[in-house]
Amino acid sequence: MKIAVGGSMQFAEQMVEVKRKLEQMGHQVFLSLNTEKLVGKTQKEKEQIKLKQKFSENAIESFWNSMKNSDALLILNYDKNGVKNYIGGNSFMDITLAYYLKQKIYLLNPIPDNPIYKTELQAIKPTILNADLNLIR
Repeated sequence: MKIAVGGSMQFAEQMVEVKRKLEQMGHQVFLSLNTEKLVGKTQKEKEQIKLKQKFSENAIESFWNSMKNSDALLILNYDKNGVKNYIGGNSFMDITLAYYLKQKIYLLNPIPDNPIYKTELQAIKPTILNADLNLIR
């Protein structure tokens, strides 16, 4: 299966590790622009690189082009800044695009308890993996 993997760029290390695991399982995996370059950087450095990617390298369009050729989207929603199972604005946009494209949508962890978009995510009915990548089919 062709899988686009998204999530906060603060999780770059985890994205690269999940990509490796999924490839070992026989999947073809796409990450956001320059994800590998963020590995090992401080949070501040990641934030600077992320802003550059968004505005001068059009990272959103680049990732969405990868998504168009994918069968599924996997969002790595780890805890971030005190928010359990964090899903930020870009990840929410990725989820809505995958929904529009009629792709399978996987969340690594349960839907966060965020009143701004919880109902919308529930309506989309993503598959919750509970950290078990073997549930991807």
